[in-house]
Amino acid sequence: MPHNLLTMTQKRPQPNPGISEISPYIPAETEKKGIKTIYRLSANETPLGPSPASQDAYKKAVHSLAHYPDGNATLLREAIAHHHGLDPRRLICGAGSDELLTLIARAYLTYGTEALHSEYGFLLYPIITKAAGAQPVMAPEKNMTTDVNALLNRVTGQTRVIFLAHPNNPTGTYLPTGQLCYLHKKLPPHILLVLDAAYGEYVRKEDYTTGIDLIDRAENVVMTRTFSKLHGLASLRLGWLYGPPSIIETLNRIRGPFNVSSPALAAGVAAITDHAHINRCLSHNDLWLPWLTEQIGALTLKSPPSTANFLLLDFDNIPGKYAADAHAYLEEKGINLRRLDAYALPNALRMTVGTEDANIFTINMLREFLRQK
Repeated sequence: MPHNLLTMTQKRPQPNPGISEISPYIPAETEKKGIKTIYRLSANETPLGPSPASQDAYKKAVHSLAHYPDGNATLLREAIAHHHGLDPRRLICGAGSDELLTLIARAYLTYGTEALHSEYGFLLYPIITKAAGAQPVMAPEKNMTTDVNALLNRVTGQTRVIFLAHPNNPTGTYLPTGQLCYLHKKLPPHILLVLDAAYGEYVRKEDYTTGIDLIDRAENVVMTRTFSKLHGLASLRLGWLYGPPSIIETLNRIRGPFNVSSPALAAGVAAITDHAHINRCLSHNDLWLPWLTEQIGALTLKSPPSTANFLLLDFDNIPGKYAADAHAYLEEKGINLRRLDAYALPNALRMTVGTEDANIFTINMLREFLRQK
């Protein structure tokens, strides 16, 4: 169609094909009008808050707001590298790990290509895949756990990326190291395996790896991490990615030159070097995740074995009791859990490990709800 005719027939700017098909990501509700939220257990935030050192660093950064941040995130990359024993040259920082995942989609997906994700994988994956013009392909899970064979069976000549939440959100399940390595071994070398280890710090299983060792010997694996969960810096939007030099170079070419703010960089350095606070947060989760798991089991709610800082509560095996009703009941009590309708789990809720008071009160209110006639 001639350019002038095309202009005449379109009444407004048109987005790229596929954009209009995207279902927007809907964050967890923080509060409902007329109802005071006492315990916010919907967003997988740490109940202990950020490190006092990171708060102090953030406050000090106010004095440099007139200046551009370090576009290379040098001090933060060095701090991350020291903490995890990594090469800082193979790190890139972003405004949350979601920005880095989006950069991967922009760099490695295009029209006519495909990206795989598991059935209950993070909702962001199909969004960024479609935004890049590519086609998201879902592989069914087995017992709410990623099925490696199902993923491999859906690899085609158009597959370019596999997004794997590890451990997964909202189920909390993970792939043992042997299965993860098997998945990678069976992939063609041009397919990028993305390990989204946002909850990796919480996992206490001996057969779990965040993927660092795999990345060190492979050219087609990256790992993303976040400061939003364990470190309590969700509002600052801060994440990082570890990968092969070629992929780091590619992503640096397309990211914004100053994509992470100075306050976020300063708070991140302080957070990852505050080992005492990190240990307190991990110890809290180590104490309360098993307790909640036991209590939820005693209520006869189904729940996959979570390795993160949250649990999935499935109401399917309790006749006459539904997640939507439980959510409304708890909300009236001031407890905010996460509805999972968008994950095709309409009869399930997700509960973050909270403070001692929040955990005990929520279990008591769930018990009260289930006993109602």
